[in-house]
Amino acid sequence: MSLWKHNLKLAKTDYKNVPWDVSGEEEVIKSIVERHPMRIPQYYYNLIDENNANDPIKRLAYPNEFEADLIGEYDTSGESSNTKLPGLQHKYKTTALVLTTNACFMYCRHCFRKRMVGYSSEEVNNRIHETVDYLKKHEEINNVLLSGGDSFCLSNKQIENYLKALIDIKHLNYIRFGTRAPVVFPERITSDQELLEILKTYNTRKRIMVVTQFNHPKELTNEALEAIRMLNEIGVTINNQTVVLKGVNDQPEVMSALLNGLNKVGVNPYYVFQCRPVKAVKTGFQKTLVSTYKLIEETRKHLDGLSKRFKLIMSHPRGKIEIIGIKNNQMIFRFHQAKDPADHDKLFIKDIDEHAKWLDYELNPIE
Repeated sequence: MSLWKHNLKLAKTDYKNVPWDVSGEEEVIKSIVERHPMRIPQYYYNLIDENNANDPIKRLAYPNEFEADLIGEYDTSGESSNTKLPGLQHKYKTTALVLTTNACFMYCRHCFRKRMVGYSSEEVNNRIHETVDYLKKHEEINNVLLSGGDSFCLSNKQIENYLKALIDIKHLNYIRFGTRAPVVFPERITSDQELLEILKTYNTRKRIMVVTQFNHPKELTNEALEAIRMLNEIGVTINNQTVVLKGVNDQPEVMSALLNGLNKVGVNPYYVFQCRPVKAVKTGFQKTLVSTYKLIEETRKHLDGLSKRFKLIMSHPRGKIEIIGIKNNQMIFRFHQAKDPADHDKLFIKDIDEHAKWLDYELNPIE
């Protein structure tokens, strides 16, 4: 067994293993963990300030009482309707998404794939040859995102098998790995020279990128920065997708420290997402669209030019919808990516509802 896998076994997977007093809420937490498992790597657990009841790292990692509220949906962006083979989704013309595993180093409490991560394997890709055949036949696809779960939870052999299978597809311009390893378990990168050699080797033949998710400046530790440095050193580009989360990063000084901090160390702020209306997530983490926009508007005042390259996005069944602005008591949206080509770059406007958190829920559907 590799050292990182051995150390990951130290992850806390039972709420009773943590030292906080949960008296009065134990039955609620127990039912939540039975539905949506808990896993916190020791590294990430050590970032928690146990003396701070509102610690953002704890909120991201430890089951919250509000997760008992199942208002919302499990598939908020229509992934089931885009599935072409088990574990292979093709929503946008040029991009294929492969769900390589249902495992993660940490089970994030705001996860939008709570329906599968940690226990369901029905949507996981296990037909790599059929997947490759599909990709070869669809020459409009110019990139693949290997996600999950967390794609770096795969063994090095499995990662190399995917790269071997994809590298010779001529119409693929680049391959992306979706992973939170740099954030929650950087040891996966810093202690595994074999993984780095695999990525370095294949990166000379086709561009490899890592898509990760830092949500709070406390996550930019020395260990995380070392993982970032090592990936950058072998030529792997790192893009970040932050989610706006109530009680975590919904203050301008926090969000600006995160985005400036990422840019400083060579991680590109790529998207900032409106939190999705996921069951067990919506009630506790999701902010209103107006408050999210105003947060980002204020945050931008504290960012340099490179740190504000990101798009503020909603991941909707019809596509990635950019939240552009507010004017005359109306909110302006545009399709950044669209499932239907007829929606490409489409602009639309909605009257402001101060309580609305999502299109099709509190706001009227898109015309």
